[in-house]
Amino acid sequence: MTTEQTATDPAAGTTGTTGRSGTAEEQAHAAELAVERITRTCLYEGYLLWPYRRSALKNAKRWTFGGVFPGNAIGEPTRMRTEVLHSQALSTGPGPQHPRPPAPPAAEVAVRVRFLQIVDRQVLRHGPRGPERVDQLTVDDRRYVTWQEATEREITADGRLTPVDIPAGTEREPVLDASGRHVGTLERSWQHLTGTVEISETHAAPDTTRIRVQVTNTTPAPRDGTREDLCRYAFASTHTVLRARSGHFVSLIDPPERLRPAAAACENQGAWPVLVNDEATVLSSPVTLYDYPAVAPESPGDLYDGTEIDRLLILSVLSMTDEEQAEARASDPRAREILDRCAALGPQELLALHGTIREFRPAERS
Repeated sequence: MTTEQTATDPAAGTTGTTGRSGTAEEQAHAAELAVERITRTCLYEGYLLWPYRRSALKNAKRWTFGGVFPGNAIGEPTRMRTEVLHSQALSTGPGPQHPRPPAPPAAEVAVRVRFLQIVDRQVLRHGPRGPERVDQLTVDDRRYVTWQEATEREITADGRLTPVDIPAGTEREPVLDASGRHVGTLERSWQHLTGTVEISETHAAPDTTRIRVQVTNTTPAPRDGTREDLCRYAFASTHTVLRARSGHFVSLIDPPERLRPAAAACENQGAWPVLVNDEATVLSSPVTLYDYPAVAPESPGDLYDGTEIDRLLILSVLSMTDEEQAEARASDPRAREILDRCAALGPQELLALHGTIREFRPAERS
């Protein structure tokens, strides 16, 4: 999915691409949708790469960034730290500052941690001796393969220390043939995950607090496992979303002059926090972004590779052979969604992917 960066004027309350209009409730809903869209895009970045098939070399090693692993995972991070500046002043811009009465950070900032949990998908073939584990199964004209998927997890921080405790589980999906006979099963299973989300704060500057959110994985895991084995016990593609109920966040990329030393002192580990949509929201992501990232409105949906051009990826999908498409559909339900979405695009939707002009600015004389 294509992302774009938009420059925001906090004083005017508008972005370079979208004007603010409507009631306060409509604006809040639109802001929430914008934050959700860019967060979800980053959450699934790299989840599955072109050509969206299990056999592709690109997809041989997955879950490569944003992972928070158990403590015995040698060479892998066991925690993710986000540090941001939260100010009670009315504006981060130049001019006199107008402080608000101080309030406990736990009351003024809402924190959500989102990540993917690895799900093992095992194909079972039903025969005379009962269910049998197989690498793949073809039923009528549809193929099923053993591989990995992921499911989303969200932790809403409640106080300064919030436990993460996700029970292990198993789900079974029957595979039926054209006559309705039960010929196989897709068995999806996931591991028990434990950890913590810890919120703390320190004084950073007048009217400004440094807020730290630390995500730690405390899951017991096998000591002799490979990295691929330990991914099952990891928080994959971990993201933190912070929302200010009062005050505002300060850009760490372009802070006001008076807060540059405080911004430089923020220590972020495995995460890159940026302002999203307005100064009240921060997305801390393992994906490096500028402030105010947005998903291009022309983008028809997730392709899981923001480093590529949507149009080129879509044309590549449309050029796949029947056999390549069959393998992609079997590899992952989200790959199947990509194929169906690309096939449904009309000429005007494809034309819109060539590019667009967001705004014109007067030429500046040097």
